Amino acid sequence: MNAAPSDQRALRIAARALARHGLAHAYGHCSLRLDDGHFLVCASQPMGLIAPGDPGTVVPIFGALPAGVLGEVRLHQQIYQRQAHVNAVTRTMPPSLMTLGTARRTPRPRHGMGAYFGSGAALWDDPQLVRDDDRAAAVIDAMGSANAIVMRGNGVLVTSDKLAKAVVLTWYLEDAARIELAVLAAGLQDESVVLDANERRQRATDAGGIFERMWQYLAAGDPEINIQEESA
Repeated sequence: MNAAPSDQRALRIAARALARHGLAHAYGHCSLRLDDGHFLVCASQPMGLIAPGDPGTVVPIFGALPAGVLGEVRLHQQIYQRQAHVNAVTRTMPPSLMTLGTARRTPRPRHGMGAYFGSGAALWDDPQLVRDDDRAAAVIDAMGSANAIVMRGNGVLVTSDKLAKAVVLTWYLEDAARIELAVLAAGLQDESVVLDANERRQRATDAGGIFERMWQYLAAGDPEINIQEESA
């Protein structure tokens, strides 16, 4: 199966956006579901170095990884196998989330952007690389119904129904981690208000172009975005 040029291009833009905003460095990858049996993962190189035209690889949702695909892409496979509503996955190394993860913490929903993760991201309490199917399945089991899981000392996974939204949610979760660290550093963890379930439901809205506006910011300046898209 071949991926459409538009899907290849969208995935490259997403990968570079993650790198441009410090959410990934040499390590990390993102993917896009193509159909019930396949997904497209970005090129196996630092996402910020993916050039216009560099193709991603089509990966079977069930079956062995193709040659040259990074081992932790098994995590993407397990998500797509188990969660039919998920159409995009980011696997990144955001610094504030990495810091919290070493303390077995995930950000609490203290501000608007944190509301999109319910009561909080899940936690995988193991710093080892995930390069076999059993370990990948265990991570996704631990993720449960959450849309993100922080992996202790090993970054984060974020899922969504849309690729641009997955990138935006990754930025939101890192911002929530930044707030969490600032609250802890200031000794305000008891005074800082955590959003309750009703507040989270009201705030975690898609309306008003919230995701589109942040995507415009994150993707701005990409070499494969045209002027019309940047000003949309």
